[in-house]
Amino acid sequence: MMQFSLQAPFAPTGDQPSAIAQLVKSIQAGHRYQTLLGATGTGKTFTMAAVIEKIGKPTLVLAHNKTLAAQLCNELREFFPNNAVEYFVSYYDYYQPEAYIPVTDTFIEKSASINDEIDMLRHSATRSLFERRDAIVVASISCIYGLGMPAEYLRASIPLQVGMEVNQREILRSLASVQYNRNDVEMGRGKFRVRGDVLEIGPAYEDRIVRVEFFGDEIDAIRYVDPVTGEILQSLEALNIYPARHFVTPEDQLEFALEAIAAELKQRKAELEAENKLLEAQRIDQRTRYDLEMLREVGYCNGVENYSRHLAGRQAGEPPECLIDYFPNDWLLVVDESHVTVPQIRGMYNGDRARKLVLIDHGFRLPSAADNRPLKSEEFWAKVNQCVFVSATPGNWELEVSEGRVVEQVIRPTGVVDPEIFVRPTEGQIDDLLGEIKQRVDRRERTLVTTLTKRMAEDLTEYLQDHGIRVRYLHSEINSIERIEILQDLREGSFDVLVGVNLLREGLDLPEVSLVAILDADKEGFLRAERSLIQTIGRAARNVRGQAILYADNLTDSMAKAISETERRRAIQIEYNEKHGITPQQIVKKSSNAILSFLAVSRRLNAQELETVYEQASDLPLEQIPELITQLEAQMKEAAKNLEFEEAAKYRDRIKHLRDKLLGH
Repeated sequence: MMQFSLQAPFAPTGDQPSAIAQLVKSIQAGHRYQTLLGATGTGKTFTMAAVIEKIGKPTLVLAHNKTLAAQLCNELREFFPNNAVEYFVSYYDYYQPEAYIPVTDTFIEKSASINDEIDMLRHSATRSLFERRDAIVVASISCIYGLGMPAEYLRASIPLQVGMEVNQREILRSLASVQYNRNDVEMGRGKFRVRGDVLEIGPAYEDRIVRVEFFGDEIDAIRYVDPVTGEILQSLEALNIYPARHFVTPEDQLEFALEAIAAELKQRKAELEAENKLLEAQRIDQRTRYDLEMLREVGYCNGVENYSRHLAGRQAGEPPECLIDYFPNDWLLVVDESHVTVPQIRGMYNGDRARKLVLIDHGFRLPSAADNRPLKSEEFWAKVNQCVFVSATPGNWELEVSEGRVVEQVIRPTGVVDPEIFVRPTEGQIDDLLGEIKQRVDRRERTLVTTLTKRMAEDLTEYLQDHGIRVRYLHSEINSIERIEILQDLREGSFDVLVGVNLLREGLDLPEVSLVAILDADKEGFLRAERSLIQTIGRAARNVRGQAILYADNLTDSMAKAISETERRRAIQIEYNEKHGITPQQIVKKSSNAILSFLAVSRRLNAQELETVYEQASDLPLEQIPELITQLEAQMKEAAKNLEFEEAAKYRDRIKHLRDKLLGH
């Protein structure tokens, strides 16, 4: 049995050994919830990795967005190069859900663009969970949405073994039944082809081809083959081929489902007619009958997920099965940035239900469509055996359920301490701030300034520009690609001051920033709550000269708590450094080139830009690799069309290298 093997160029330092030991002890004692209260820059990911290794259970790491999930996945893959570290996020590049706006009588059809590479990674994740104990899945909140039926998915898998006696045609029928398509011309994921006694399959979960060679009715050999060169990569004794889609419905279950849908339609139509909603009754009858016909003839229809309750044989209101149900019973959950992620879990169900009820009330969907939904918060936690919350500022709920099992990690391996905090009056605050900024500019350090409103941020940016300061303004209308570029430019010194509203909190790793200025710090509210203040102050915690200035005329309760907590941590850090003779070392973190951020879906790169991006692929965030592959494929096809076969082969090799990186090979 494979076990987790943590590979790191450094040993745990500071209070990491203590944090690791306490968390492991708590989990092994059978406690359900525990919290790692880790200050910014203390190596929380390494601590998480060490705990995962010692506990040895399949682990789900939950992050609050795709970017953070990709960052965590990259780091964990470096820590566990010999184990399965998988990436599971929404596979939509674009998603417009089905909706109806009664005021304008506007029905919006569902439209979506699925990213094939991310779909492959999702299949790779579920395969690893079935086949390995040493699996870590890093996921976004999309993991609480329905994902077929794990038992049926596993039952529908096709076992292949050398020496097995089986008719080739039986395997072909089995492949077709689990939604693989026959294509004797072009191979790819979810396809198969036959050439005499040789069957080739493109599994849904990887980009290699499986070649099955027969001798009569006996499997003679099973090999992994390069899809382009045909080179044999590996010989196997046995292999499972999993379905091409996570949603698998057996034929007998489909018949039951069709009867149940027809019965629900009859009942719903009668209800609407009794309420004199004749238009709605006609609409639901027409739409559902069409879907039933499609399901009967081809086993699929647009919006088939709205019938998932019947197709899965669930009762009304019963929660759907999701990624969590693919894990074995003894699994571990790690919730990163839990103060943001936990509220997300609560919010998903309500937003989805509000949209569905409008569709149901107006005859676009049957009431059972409401059961195609994300998990409710209580349903999610009912599935969780053991959990570690990770945050610099855990929420009240996490602290409450942890029942005092809160493990602190405040010592940074670099010896850098939390920022000094100064509270200054608002009178003359802009001139005071200007003087502080000029000191940082002279030392080639950067400054972050956070305001309460967009208008204040704009005015301040203009004022600083008028006084010769190189300043940029980060606001909510800037897309994520531009945001990366702006932060990159700040790190590289293209400008010295970044002004924003609520964009300077979690996940900003900016060692060059030595000053965080918070204007109107005494205006109570979400942006100036205790946790927001601690997170914002923490942006200066990676610099040896880190300072935070809070401009305020009153000391609010939130300010007092944030200052007290930061000063408490700072005192512990200084005492530790003095006791162990540690001199704080400035973090020197490599800055990746801003060209990487050109990988926006809306932005087509030219050949030269693609060349530059590919050369820096090792620095590329995981979530941007699928887009790079898509653009390289377009260039490869263009080159082949122009008969530039050597150029096309170069792109082909690069695509293979990137796919291997995606799958962690």
